Amino acid sequence: MVLNSSNTDRCYFDQNVSFFYKNTGKNISTHWRNRDYLVVTLGMTVCFIVIFSNLLVIGAIFKNRRFHFPIYYLLGNLAVSDLFSGVSYLHLMFHTGPWTIKLSTYQWFIRQGLIDTSLTASVLNLLAVAMERHQTIFNMQLHSKMSTRRVFFIIFSIWIVAIVMGLFPTMGWNCMCNLPQCSTMAPLYSRSFLVFWAVLNLVTFSIMVAIYTRIFFYVRHKSKQMKEHTTHTRHKETVFGLMKTVSMILGLFVLCWTPGLVLLMLDGVNCKCGVLGFEKYFLVLAECNSFVNPIVYCFRDQEMRRTFKELLCFLCRRKNGTSENQFTTLEVLSETKGDYISHKQNNSH
Repeated sequence: MVLNSSNTDRCYFDQNVSFFYKNTGKNISTHWRNRDYLVVTLGMTVCFIVIFSNLLVIGAIFKNRRFHFPIYYLLGNLAVSDLFSGVSYLHLMFHTGPWTIKLSTYQWFIRQGLIDTSLTASVLNLLAVAMERHQTIFNMQLHSKMSTRRVFFIIFSIWIVAIVMGLFPTMGWNCMCNLPQCSTMAPLYSRSFLVFWAVLNLVTFSIMVAIYTRIFFYVRHKSKQMKEHTTHTRHKETVFGLMKTVSMILGLFVLCWTPGLVLLMLDGVNCKCGVLGFEKYFLVLAECNSFVNPIVYCFRDQEMRRTFKELLCFLCRRKNGTSENQFTTLEVLSETKGDYISHKQNNSH
């Protein structure tokens, strides 16, 4: 039953969590239902996968000096933010369902703030990786020439923005003094904050789409110019390899994030469309993006896979000799660029 709260000047700092849940009509179960067991089981499974996979990535980057380049520093920070996301979501699993009613408003804000901070950091890291790839590919480089100081400034900025986003509701952007503005999905959050957070992430996603689309068309254009100076196999690998990577990045991001963002937008505009039945499942789906990231960005790297095997087998030695001659998109582009320039110079003579 929704409480009558026409007086928006009064603040309810002395009330508990159940008061705000009753205000929005969101039910807190006092006993464990099959649905609660299912959500917690799925959530904890995802959490352990996220924590393990990202610890593996962090360990590999720390161990292997070949990964001490700007792109891998950003991937390492992505793994740290996803690891934090896994820990935050694990904390949520122990403070959800019937346990929610026992939380104070302060504990509730901590629970939600950790989730907001970790997921915001993951999204911003994805954007930073996209921008780094854009700069590197357009300069036809294998590794970015970005200074270490600049990389760590970007990483620092990501975490500052993420922490501020997580603290916004605690610092006052909530509905404790304006009950009619309370969100249904997050009963202590203001609907305006949910709209802001959803729009910010959708804008970030749109920027990523634009960046990777521009990269793809640029590579395809350059590949056509260099086609006569490279083998058909390498040309095909260049175009379709990048297409596959871009499709995976964008497709998985859309799959994991769009349903939850749409729910936030609907709740933010006070849509009475029965979204609560899917809320927790979509939150689990968004969390899945945190273990998808290591797969997309790291597990497809041959050197990274080799380092993973060494870590998993507790080996301290490195394989002798050079690695297999496997061409990545950037390596092919760098080599074909050199062939193209040499060909033009020879023609000029």
